[in-house]
Amino acid sequence: MSVPLLPRVFCLVSTEDDLSLLPELASVGVDGFQVRDKSATTRSLLSLTATALETGACVVVNDRLDVALAAGAHGVHLGFGDLSVADARRLAPSLVIGATCRTPEQVHAAASDGATYAGFGPLFATSSKAGLPSPLGIPVLSSAVGPLPLIGIGGIDASCAASVIGAGAHGVAVIGGIWRQPDPLRAAEDLVNAVA
Repeated sequence: MSVPLLPRVFCLVSTEDDLSLLPELASVGVDGFQVRDKSATTRSLLSLTATALETGACVVVNDRLDVALAAGAHGVHLGFGDLSVADARRLAPSLVIGATCRTPEQVHAAASDGATYAGFGPLFATSSKAGLPSPLGIPVLSSAVGPLPLIGIGGIDASCAASVIGAGAHGVAVIGGIWRQPDPLRAAEDLVNAVA
């Protein structure tokens, strides 16, 4: 399996989302999906990953290397409590591996451990995930540019995506910026245009 280019726009997707929209989201330029569903069963995650893969976009599975490998996903995204980046790289040398980072030091460490990219955030206020620290903001993102491509996350929509890219991020990852909008497809298209 060839690995697609690292996405500029990741849409996080769970079993609660309207999965019938995934092909259309890909058609308007969403080039990556992150499968993230903390409460789903392993079988549900496998099914969700398979559905996302049908779009032809790059698909990474959050937290679960086993699901990523079993489903034939392009990669895995690892948070602070997950398998280490170094262990994941050893087990899956050809996968895209993302690492959650909040400081320049964490980005350097993730790069040393073999990460492909760093998911950096939360950049702005967000209600999509509980227990997050205060928003890091654009200046902290800028200070972390260099060791790895950065994917900005946290409160990002079309109105601020260009500033994230302008600060040096490779791309953005969104949840509410697509799924909580009145017209998710239009929101996705606006987001794609903002990072172009």
